[in-house]
Amino acid sequence: MKPIKSPLANAVMRSFRENGKRPDQPVPIAGEGLRVATYNVHKCVGVDGRFDPDRTFEVIREIGADIIALQEADTRFGERTGLLDLKRIETETGLIAVPAEASVRAHGWHGNVLLFRDGAVRDIHREKLPGLEPRGALLTDIELNTGVHLRVVAVHLGLFRASRRQQADHILGLLGNRDEAATLIMGDMNEWRLGNGSALRRFEEAFGYLPPARASFPARWPVLALDRIIANRDGLVADLAAHDSLLARVASDHLPLTALIDPGVLGGEAVKAMRASG
Repeated sequence: MKPIKSPLANAVMRSFRENGKRPDQPVPIAGEGLRVATYNVHKCVGVDGRFDPDRTFEVIREIGADIIALQEADTRFGERTGLLDLKRIETETGLIAVPAEASVRAHGWHGNVLLFRDGAVRDIHREKLPGLEPRGALLTDIELNTGVHLRVVAVHLGLFRASRRQQADHILGLLGNRDEAATLIMGDMNEWRLGNGSALRRFEEAFGYLPPARASFPARWPVLALDRIIANRDGLVADLAAHDSLLARVASDHLPLTALIDPGVLGGEAVKAMRASG
């Protein structure tokens, strides 16, 4: 009788087969629409152990997203201090950071930073999440210059499975108390399983089938789909891929995850015009 492999063993075998075929350049996302991304920058420390914010910046520039959620963009202990040059990011990419933290030295909320271009922030909500570790969610309503309204929840879930379930339930409760809007939940979920005990199952039960998983961790040998872009509307995420460039493989222990948002589901043909004119 052939032994049954665990999901983790299957993921490792799939990664082993595919790693030898990884191209030097990331596979582009095809089509027109809004480009979004999530990236755990690992406090700008690469897999080589080197602290290099310039390298992190170059990966962000490579991605070319219209909206990007970053995790671990601040120091974690003591007074949180931002690790990136936000002015340079704004000047060279047009991405503006959503104001998130009361401390003038920090970039984000519990390390979560949301950057966007071509629009305005209509609402910001900073939420502390339950669990043994200090974690938070940054909920932002963005009105794009095209008139499209998008709600984004930038988040980094905890290391403990029970905490992740609590945190997922908390986020869903937070969304349930707001007016309905096209919503993306983007971040490092620290979860790759889809069983009954998974935080991801909470989102699946609320929104329906999740966008496909893409292995993003560890960056040099991607096995686990820890990073996710989750939508509350079917078809909102039209395409999705790990940003697997040579630089991204060393700049952090996570690969960025990128997605194309379908403008038709957003009700915004103007998004196509935005991309065409950009």
